[in-house]
Amino acid sequence: MIDEIVVISGKGGTGKTTLTASLIPYFEESVVGDCDVDAPDLNILFDTQLRSQRNFVGLQKAFLDKGSCINCGKCYELCKFNAISANIEIRLGRCEGCGLCEYICPASAITMGDATIGKLYVSETSFGEMVHARLIPGEEASGKLVAEVRRTAKRIAEREGKKNILIDGSPGVACNVISSITGSKKVVIVTEPTFSGIHDLKRVYELTKKFRLKAYVVINKYDISVEHTEEIERYCREEGIDMALKIPFKKEIVESITRKKIPSLDRRDLFNEIGFFGFVEKLKRE
Repeated sequence: MIDEIVVISGKGGTGKTTLTASLIPYFEESVVGDCDVDAPDLNILFDTQLRSQRNFVGLQKAFLDKGSCINCGKCYELCKFNAISANIEIRLGRCEGCGLCEYICPASAITMGDATIGKLYVSETSFGEMVHARLIPGEEASGKLVAEVRRTAKRIAEREGKKNILIDGSPGVACNVISSITGSKKVVIVTEPTFSGIHDLKRVYELTKKFRLKAYVVINKYDISVEHTEEIERYCREEGIDMALKIPFKKEIVESITRKKIPSLDRRDLFNEIGFFGFVEKLKRE
């Protein structure tokens, strides 16, 4: 059975991707997925070799045959998304794919068709295959692209007989996060000791509870606020959450990232001090 672990956060910038990158080298027989399709950057920390890429089709959108258009203006008047201009041009970036314009067009000049919303990539790293994707800026349906990243990673894992899938999930609590965690076994929630960090930790944990997932909390830069760190620890005790790891704010970790190095490999001494490797064994064991 494949063990799927997803690293998420209630807000961006907590160190989710850095932690995911640090975990990857210690999970043998694994496939990696980057589900942060709005801002994918996990591949930056790895020397990746692109193996394949393909367009990903999301929602259908409206396409106009200008030769058939009679310029009646009905589509312009009735489109609620301002996706059609006064001179009857379709603005694909605004089209929500509702199909109304196709339905009401008396000349059948508008049809609904598949539209590319992003690209899906499969790359090779020194630690195995990585599936990642990039959503075209401004496009919607990121949840569908996230789901495709996970499906592709699972197919590779099944084909290659891999034991683990490690996912760098999307931040927040929206549909792309739901797509990141649906069907997984464990989630690691990365937070930081700030007012907004605590607020969003609670929101994303409530989401994971609905899926009955085993959750681990990691506090990144825990020493920048003792008061907020204690509040997080108190919340974890009250909710019965595994308060699994605290990472200090160290310039060595920042320097590793700026050199495109995986911190746990670049500074094993520091990561051994903070109990990182014990956390890795716990994730494997439970």
